[in-house]
Amino acid sequence: MNLQQLRYVAEVAQRNLNVSEAARALHTSQSGVSRQISLLEEELGVDVFVRQGKRLVAITRPGEEVVAIARRMLRDIGALRQVGDEYASGDLGRLSIATTHTQARYVLPRVLSEFLRAHPGVQIELHQGNPTQCCEFVLSGAADLAIATEAIDDYEQLVSLPCYQWNRCLIAPPGHPLLDVKPLTLEAIAAWPLITYDFSFTGGSRVNQTFAERGLTPRVALSAIDADIIKTYVALGLGVGIVAQMAFDPEQDRGLRAVDCAHLFESSTTRIGLHRNAWLRGYTYAFIEAFAASLTRDVVNRALGRG
Repeated sequence: MNLQQLRYVAEVAQRNLNVSEAARALHTSQSGVSRQISLLEEELGVDVFVRQGKRLVAITRPGEEVVAIARRMLRDIGALRQVGDEYASGDLGRLSIATTHTQARYVLPRVLSEFLRAHPGVQIELHQGNPTQCCEFVLSGAADLAIATEAIDDYEQLVSLPCYQWNRCLIAPPGHPLLDVKPLTLEAIAAWPLITYDFSFTGGSRVNQTFAERGLTPRVALSAIDADIIKTYVALGLGVGIVAQMAFDPEQDRGLRAVDCAHLFESSTTRIGLHRNAWLRGYTYAFIEAFAASLTRDVVNRALGRG
């Protein structure tokens, strides 16, 4: 058994059992990956993957345990390297962040610009996806931390750090009848085609739940994960939109008007997700505090059970 075999198993699991993609990511051959996984299975005496011919189609029950252990061991190896880097390289290194479009587009630019001025030796790597994908990036070791509003609390392996609260606004073209409805109601919104976030993530599920609690079923004309796409189609007159308040800028979005919806929807909380076994570089603590001033090094360490 060797670390290479564990790395291959973890990568194949991360790539949805696509061996060719895993091989490309690992800069090796597909046959080499398959061979090493077979050798590991022979040594363990169990099948890690279910096969149909040469294709991997599922992870076996014992295989799930093997993948979890492999990921944990690889993360620990990474932590050992980070310990060395912390003292040998100081403020030089890489910070990998998994986040959603809204955070990457509307929140992170200011935070990262300030952070990089203070830490010019740190290379930033952004992974963009939905909240579940962001969490999986952290669990697999591909990212150091996740920033999202949903899903982080659903993973026991992650520590969830609340950062800030936000709410939503309705956007519509100038002159739209909804802009004159005071106060704005869910019933009034439900009477129009709606363009909003995919209800499976990025705050959309909370919007959907709020309508359902009132016995309303909005007519969804379009759903997307990208607020800029939502604004584009609202400007074309295909419907009204519900987006995060931070995604509307009166200067940049001059072809649209916004109405605050804080009285209609509960606030959402953006969180940072860290692996419970993570070892953090000094600049990682600095980034977290730059993103949310309340999350000092002591607060983060207490959340990780190290305070």
